[in-house]
Amino acid sequence: MSTTSVKKSHIDQRMLDVIGYVFISLISLACLIPFILIISGSLTSESSITSDGFRIWPKEFSWDAYAFALKHPQQFISSYLLTIALTVTGTIVGLFISAMAAYVLQRQDFEWRGGFSFFFYFTTLFNGGLVPWYILMVNYLHMKNTFWSLLLPPLLNVFYIIILRTFLRSIPDAITESAKIDGAGDFTIFIRLILPLAKPGLATIGLFTALNYWNDWFNSLLFVQNEKLYTLQYLLYKMLGNLEGIRKVMAITGMQVTELPGESLKMALAILVTGPIIFLYPFVQRYFVQGLTVGAVKG
Repeated sequence: MSTTSVKKSHIDQRMLDVIGYVFISLISLACLIPFILIISGSLTSESSITSDGFRIWPKEFSWDAYAFALKHPQQFISSYLLTIALTVTGTIVGLFISAMAAYVLQRQDFEWRGGFSFFFYFTTLFNGGLVPWYILMVNYLHMKNTFWSLLLPPLLNVFYIIILRTFLRSIPDAITESAKIDGAGDFTIFIRLILPLAKPGLATIGLFTALNYWNDWFNSLLFVQNEKLYTLQYLLYKMLGNLEGIRKVMAITGMQVTELPGESLKMALAILVTGPIIFLYPFVQRYFVQGLTVGAVKG
């Protein structure tokens, strides 16, 4: 290759790099600016938001929204601990059961894998509906106002089992066969060989499952009346509802409502809720893309 061609190739590569960096930087800014606005809004007084709107830097600093949100710290801490317990327990147990189900369904020597696969898939198309499910949980399983009513419903997801099954198919059968020749049982093969090789898929599904538990408020709305079993999202939902009711009463009676946190409280609650779970993503990031890509492409 001539010197002129090499120089042209380097210039093209640099131009491509510059365009790529600029494009990625613009996307990063588009993702970062809304988060900065949320932080800024949570630290801005309600009157400033009402008059000037949201700004990158607060015009009038105020901690009123955080003070209002943490007015009853015991209830907040209790909901936080409950949500963490549900997220950790549900993610570990759900991931283990989903992985076992996916491993069995992708085994060629499992005689009934077609029937079970159809059964799992059928439930994604048709189900009994909300009312029969509520009656089953409350009248027959007696789970109203229990920890189990929050733990069990999000535990399994057929879509996650299908993704894991597809991912596990990428693991060569020779590994399983050689382990069997050495005398290993199915459960030993699953625990000591399959699970370590399935880390990208497990990390991806684990992140999805953890987010489901962390953001769940619907099951609390349906099955929980005891305040000790309020999840974090449901507690914040109740706080916003109560605040809206107070604002309406104050507006009807002619009282001043501009200093009562409203929009700033929503921003503060978003920060308090998303803080812990956002730190989970960097730990699974290196597995996330690989697991999602392999699980989605190989049908």
